[in-house]
Amino acid sequence: MASAAEQLASNLNFAAFAKAEDLKKRIWFTLGALFIYRLGTYIPVPGINPEAFAQAFQQQSGGVLGMFNMFAGGAVERMAIFALGVMPYISASIIMQLMTSVVPTLEALKKEGEQGRKIINQYTRYGTVLLGIVQSYGIAVGLESGSGIVTDPGLFFRVSTVITLTGGTMFLMWLGEQITERGIGNGVSLIIFAGIVAGMPGAIGGTLELGRTGALSTGLILAIIVLAIAVTALIVFVERAQRRLLIQYPKRQVGNRMFQGDTSHLPLKLNTSGVIPPIFASSLLLLPATVAGFSNTANLPAWAASALAAVGHGQPLYMFLYAAMVAFFAFFYTAIVFNPKDTADQLKKHSGFIPGYRPGERTAEYIDYVLTRITAVGAIYLVAVCLLPEFLISATGIPFYLGGTSLLIVVSVTLDTVAQIQGHLIAHQYEGLIKKSKLRGGKRGK
Repeated sequence: MASAAEQLASNLNFAAFAKAEDLKKRIWFTLGALFIYRLGTYIPVPGINPEAFAQAFQQQSGGVLGMFNMFAGGAVERMAIFALGVMPYISASIIMQLMTSVVPTLEALKKEGEQGRKIINQYTRYGTVLLGIVQSYGIAVGLESGSGIVTDPGLFFRVSTVITLTGGTMFLMWLGEQITERGIGNGVSLIIFAGIVAGMPGAIGGTLELGRTGALSTGLILAIIVLAIAVTALIVFVERAQRRLLIQYPKRQVGNRMFQGDTSHLPLKLNTSGVIPPIFASSLLLLPATVAGFSNTANLPAWAASALAAVGHGQPLYMFLYAAMVAFFAFFYTAIVFNPKDTADQLKKHSGFIPGYRPGERTAEYIDYVLTRITAVGAIYLVAVCLLPEFLISATGIPFYLGGTSLLIVVSVTLDTVAQIQGHLIAHQYEGLIKKSKLRGGKRGK
């Protein structure tokens, strides 16, 4: 089956884009929103000494802050108003999804449909504000502990920093919702995507510069390029992979006519959870390190300093926690977005069945069995791709963060956005055909 990208390449032409006015407006709106986001990553927080902060960041850039800076599109490096990025919103979403599985009241809200989803989204926004305040206050305190970073330390600086950083996160959350509603693609994913893509030229240039100075061998640079291409091809292949379950419909009689039985397929994606597990895992690991990374480690207790050292990039504990979280969220998010029992009930309602399995409970058990197996394969794939940059850091000693996780996000978001563009083009073509048929029908009537 051709992918969305292949279908788009076969059907796309300039005439189709020229006629799709709504699609062009959506694309321009998305580009304008992403431009505003990138502009905000260059506006610094008030009261910061840029030179002193740049020196302090360089000392910590080899740790967790390097990856956090990548997800924030370089805003952390400049301590911009969007330094927190959308990570508080993602963390709040994780908490709400966990709570909807264990709290009966929230679970009932989830089943209420659109109205319940709006209430849960509102709770998520409240949680985003709370997490943003906590993280921004911790950052303000950490900045004050650095020598010469804050020009005028005190309560006013802390309050202004909390308001600025939390307001930046809330603005990004609103901007992402506007992109989802009025633009193309998932807004929050596109914001993360824009931040990663913006850092790629600098990362590639830095790697080539290391090769020019002799810090990296030419063979290693070529190996990294080949590995990046191979990982990209693997991501595209796995993200398109499906396990199709045969669905059969019996013969049915409508009036005096007998309709032949039909067959179709129930597609189960190999990676149902998409890019959510690495984003969730990264946000949880970055949550405590965001504050501690700016603090003076000499003033920390011995146990806290040891814990921070243990969760550094390339360390066994960090790799274990990251892999465990990615695998957990792969299963957890799949269980949230796909319910085998509901799918089996829908098949039974429409008289569909899987050959060899009784409709209802037995069908649900079989779907759950297949889904669990392919999710296990998808989780192994996610863990392997996400740990790839960690092994590169450990083997080469360079902070090469634009590795598996970033490539996974970039490729997945690109495929999803292309699929949505394809959908809008197909809808526009159908609208054009309907209008033509109506016009022809009217002429015939005359």
